[in-house]
Amino acid sequence: MVDLALQFGGDLAVGPTGDLLTAGQQILTQQRVLRRLLTNPGDYIWQLNYGAGLAQFVGRAGAPSIISGITRAQMMREPAVARDPAPVVSVVAGDDGMLALSVHYTNSSNGQKTLLAISL
Repeated sequence: MVDLALQFGGDLAVGPTGDLLTAGQQILTQQRVLRRLLTNPGDYIWQLNYGAGLAQFVGRAGAPSIISGITRAQMMREPAVARDPAPVVSVVAGDDGMLALSVHYTNSSNGQKTLLAISL
């Protein structure tokens, strides 16, 4: 099955042949993980528990530990992410109030290890 390359909050892109750009397995998994982490719980009406809603924690006290826990839980619910080895999540609060989230996970379909880094 072919899937289109579409980053969360982005737009469709044109590939080198002029057709819509398609996503390989690695990019598709990264898109799924990013969408899951940035979607607010309750926004996806067919699965009300889907999504971490990480943006809601920016500027809140104790946010790094909350974000870390929610991210781990959501990563374990994503079928494209391998359970073993478990994803490794790190959240660091900067002096400027920004949060840096990094998630090391393994793609369940091809075993490739991936790092996803997000600034919140």
